[in-house]
Amino acid sequence: MRRISDTDIVVTSDDRIPASIQPEARPKARRVNPDARKAGEAKPARPKRRMRLPKFAFTPLQKMAAGGVAITALVVGGAVVWHSGIIQRTTQTAIAAVMQATADAGFRLTDITVAGRGRTGMDQVAIALGARHGDPILGVSLAQVKDRLEAIASVKAAAVERHLPGALHITLTERQPIAVWQNNGGHILVDKDGHQIPGSVAGFEHLPLVVGDGAGPRADEVLTMLSAEPDMAARVKAIVRVGNRRWNLMLDDVKDGLEVRLPEENADAAWKRFAELERTQSFAGRNVRMVDLRTSDRLILKTERPPAPAGDAPKRKDNGA
Repeated sequence: MRRISDTDIVVTSDDRIPASIQPEARPKARRVNPDARKAGEAKPARPKRRMRLPKFAFTPLQKMAAGGVAITALVVGGAVVWHSGIIQRTTQTAIAAVMQATADAGFRLTDITVAGRGRTGMDQVAIALGARHGDPILGVSLAQVKDRLEAIASVKAAAVERHLPGALHITLTERQPIAVWQNNGGHILVDKDGHQIPGSVAGFEHLPLVVGDGAGPRADEVLTMLSAEPDMAARVKAIVRVGNRRWNLMLDDVKDGLEVRLPEENADAAWKRFAELERTQSFAGRNVRMVDLRTSDRLILKTERPPAPAGDAPKRKDNGA
């Protein structure tokens, strides 16, 4: 058998190895002439080797944990900085500088006017304002001043207006008393919402007197009921809350007048019933001291005991002592 020689191998275009998978040709080493090297020719630079960094393969859970640690660190760090007060002090200092600059430019509090003030003291208004003449007017918070004014017991509503460059106007709506509340030995004014109005009751003696525990907060309720009979309501001098459940009325006089006892339920109907009976029967003119309306199907009256004649006065026996 004949051996295969090199001449028997035929390489066609289909059999050639593609250039994409051919091994890279190594650069030929450059020969350096020893004589040139001696003459000071620089040596060829060797290629630098890059340092390979280690690659870490993290699982999704590990990545989430790492992200959580980073976020926690940011939050904790921010909280520490915040609680240290650095940010607040820096901000306050910057704001104070700006406000002072506006004051130097002429926006300074020079005029303060108050309207609608009756029972509210000027010292209370000044404390609520929290600013003095000469302070930067742009540094006054109108919302905060309004809240502080409405926190005063005698003030129901307040409006604060700023008129540049230096005027501040305050309008107060004070609580209007509707009754004098006698409780625990003292007297205090109350408005229709049941709010107590501190101060003297002098000048308001003409208002109805409500007496007893729970009477003050419910004064408007009973006065509204009485207003259904205005002529009769004008005779009511005192309204007594009994057991914080029902009302007794004193007509004509606080102590010696006609007492009307209203029921716990349907007090308004009982009041109208009494007004009609008083117009036709005139209990006060018949020496009636008390009218009990707590039972709807009957009327209980208590009359004043007439004084005994002088001749019928009991005689003291003389035992010769």
